Amino acid sequence: MTDLKHILLVEDNPNDVELTLEALTEHHVTNRVDVARDGVEALQYLRCEGPFANRLPGHPALVLLDLKLPKVDGLQVLEEIKSNPQFRAIPVIMLTSSREESDLVRSYNLGVNAYVVKPVDFHQFMEAVRKIGAFWAVLNEPCPEGGAA
Repeated sequence: MTDLKHILLVEDNPNDVELTLEALTEHHVTNRVDVARDGVEALQYLRCEGPFANRLPGHPALVLLDLKLPKVDGLQVLEEIKSNPQFRAIPVIMLTSSREESDLVRSYNLGVNAYVVKPVDFHQFMEAVRKIGAFWAVLNEPCPEGGAA
């Protein structure tokens, strides 16, 4: 059996972190989920720097990225991921409360794989996260690390 790759959740709202983790667990997405609380931590995580210097190597199967983050916002993190050949093939899902057309357009122009607006309703939120996790972390066949992106 292949080891499951981890998921990187980049979210500064503790309630949304808890709900996302609960939704993934409840729906049997068994990938380990690592959490970065701001854009700086997300980039440090990907680069194995700072507090993440000793993390297990390898890219996440998926990055769930909030748009509105402290220090470095989600669009800047997305731009760094998609402009860096080392990270470009990592699927990035913008999971945000923003419905602004400019955020949506900019995200897709920067190469986001999907843009999901967080539902306000608890059950709809749980279902959205379940579907994201099931597809991107379980069903999707990722590009092999080191492969051309």
